[in-house]
Amino acid sequence: MRIAGGVRAILTYADRLAARGHDVTLVVPAKGRLRAAWRRLRGAGPDWLPGFRARLRWVGRWQAEALPDGDVVVATAWPSAGIAAAAPRRCGAGFYFVQHYESLYHGAAALVDATYRLPLRTIVISTWLRDLVRDKFQCDAEVLVTPVDPALFRPVPVAVGTSRPRVLMLHHEYAWKGVAEGVEAARRVKARVPGLVLVGFGVRPPRAPSPYDEFHANPPQDRLAEVYSSCEIYLCPSWDEGLGMPPMEAMACGAALVTYDNGGCRDYARDGETALVARRRDVADLAARLELLASDPALRARIAAAGRRLVTTAFHWDRAVARLEALFAAGRR
Repeated sequence: MRIAGGVRAILTYADRLAARGHDVTLVVPAKGRLRAAWRRLRGAGPDWLPGFRARLRWVGRWQAEALPDGDVVVATAWPSAGIAAAAPRRCGAGFYFVQHYESLYHGAAALVDATYRLPLRTIVISTWLRDLVRDKFQCDAEVLVTPVDPALFRPVPVAVGTSRPRVLMLHHEYAWKGVAEGVEAARRVKARVPGLVLVGFGVRPPRAPSPYDEFHANPPQDRLAEVYSSCEIYLCPSWDEGLGMPPMEAMACGAALVTYDNGGCRDYARDGETALVARRRDVADLAARLELLASDPALRARIAAAGRRLVTTAFHWDRAVARLEALFAAGRR
């Protein structure tokens, strides 16, 4: 239930399916039976998504036999894939909703890789993931790109007291998020564009000394659009992304994107058109492209406008949920 882009996608699908009349239950492990029982009594849900309409079942641990009856059972990450595959027939058709190649960073590679060979119908959130599971595991997958919520992410007026351009970057403790490389790229560009301001945001603030000129610690969901809208450029130095929601959210709020070619971004970051895309883990290339946008307002405006147009029209929540319904219906036949 924690705040994260992949969790937001799962919860949003569950919430919107429930709103369309489906009976949706999320089975959530709570690290121990006592804690699960306490959360059941408290009715604990995602307080950062008010009005959540799907039901929650807190459990001490996932067990195939304890899953509720249904037409469809969906694994949402590699630790739940084996449980979904072993679920009894009363649970319905098995699906695997894949949001990253988790073998890279989120578990023992052999264990995670084995899940992509399970007898589950696979849905992935980017063409990069589709190609990866097809080529590496001979697994056919349907692509369902996660949309941005236009009610939350749109340009809003923000008063700013710093110089410009302002460059926004997500701060994260995972090394593969590329924070050190992003900070280094910004440092190099500041030497040539002295007015550049590096703005950070994230669930936890960085350890002192902070590399940011300004930092927003754990901003509320309804304030994220202000943070995005206050910056002209969004910098994404992640080495690999299943898709990458913060860049898409920033684009929807009017920021121009500079990103590594991290795989998942290819569905929305078209180099020279909707973003400037640097070679993966090439800090010099990332800095060069950041400098281009930072020093050229006309290019920045063109990239930002094209990027916003793409992410707000190519991907839409109503269409995505309808497609998910159709995939579930086909899987039950």
